[in-house]
Amino acid sequence: MLEPENNPNPPMMVDPPGWLRYLLRRQFDKVTDLRNVNKRREKAERRRQRGNEPHVVEYFHQLDDPYSHLTAQVLATFAERYDIVIKPHLIRASGGKNQPELEKLAQWARRDAELIAPHYGLTFPKDAPVQPSVGDQTTSALSLSAQSDEKFISSLFDESTKLWSVGAGGESGGSTAGPILEKGSARLAELGHYSGATFHYAGEWYWGVDRLFHLEQRLRDLGACKKPDLPFICPRPDIDVSGVDASGLTLDFYPSLNSPYTSIIYDRTIALKDECDIRFNHKPVLPMIMRGVPATRAKGMYIIFDTKREGEFLGVPFGPMITPIGEPTRQAYSLLPWAVQQGKDEALMSSLLAHAFAKGIGLHTRKGMKRAVEAAGLDWQEAQQYLGSNDWKPMVERHQGEMVEGLGLWGVPSYRLSGLDGEPDLAVWGQDRLWLIAAEIRRRAKG
Repeated sequence: MLEPENNPNPPMMVDPPGWLRYLLRRQFDKVTDLRNVNKRREKAERRRQRGNEPHVVEYFHQLDDPYSHLTAQVLATFAERYDIVIKPHLIRASGGKNQPELEKLAQWARRDAELIAPHYGLTFPKDAPVQPSVGDQTTSALSLSAQSDEKFISSLFDESTKLWSVGAGGESGGSTAGPILEKGSARLAELGHYSGATFHYAGEWYWGVDRLFHLEQRLRDLGACKKPDLPFICPRPDIDVSGVDASGLTLDFYPSLNSPYTSIIYDRTIALKDECDIRFNHKPVLPMIMRGVPATRAKGMYIIFDTKREGEFLGVPFGPMITPIGEPTRQAYSLLPWAVQQGKDEALMSSLLAHAFAKGIGLHTRKGMKRAVEAAGLDWQEAQQYLGSNDWKPMVERHQGEMVEGLGLWGVPSYRLSGLDGEPDLAVWGQDRLWLIAAEIRRRAKG
């Protein structure tokens, strides 16, 4: 089904009126405007200096979260290398609308953590369970919470390694870690976030080893790095397929028009497939909200801020933006079959994303849609013959079925790499996994 009959998201979120789109734009501008970001950072630093306070980083560890296990392996190094005070917290999974697919998320995180670990110089046991037993988690929680913050940090790696080892066999002795986890989770919610393996510093969030280098850079800019000549603890791997002939491989790409993350990686994905000559299948899907995946304001605002930060790192413009959720997406997708016939579906999607997320052009207006279509090299007069048709629906519904039911992924952008013979397909989710696709393309192409 393309769109559920009973979408759990409010109708105003699925199909916002024009006035709300512009109101949201003003809110998004406050988050993505670098002048505002720098002002907030400068204000936080002045407040810290006036109070003669240390650089305080709060860390939220979720014992049954694979990404937290990866972060546990670098926490002591991070504490040693920077002039900071780390305040650790133990939390439980937030669940609810922020994490609506907890079982699927646990399975995905377990698989993803094992895939990325070696690229960051870390380890994840291949025979580890999807999640450690409740008893083992309780034992670890009671042990860690009984220690000072410094001891917690220094012993977390060993404790987490034992927890994720098969047959660790910890006994809780009938005790419960509920109050400990509730206290940490309450602090996480108070600060406005929902995930484990997260760092909070002076008003901003950094998720796990994937975003740690952003926090490192911020602390280095403040002169808080004790060893600035050393590289980042977990530098982001390069997206590199130079000199690779991947013509024997196939890449399926599942983008969405309302995805901020898709907007900053779309053109780089197209450039990658052109560079290595891989067989490529372009498979747009509907936005998560339109598919009935619950969303919250806190999660949405974090994604916007994180996308801006990631876009700056990639050298890709992001903002100003006007969300194309709802009817603009349906109208845009109605042009896809026609664009495919002309070999311009990639150009159309690229233009639509750029206008919505980098130029602040509202695709809900006829004028905005016209600008995006013509910028893709398509004829607007001809386009109007197809605008509003339903020919796109079977195609996009098929793409969604492949991604959600076939691959077990629900977020965008998603990728599936297939080939060579005997190699299992590699399916990953997120703009920050294109480097992993590139690394696997290099490996398989050599084979």
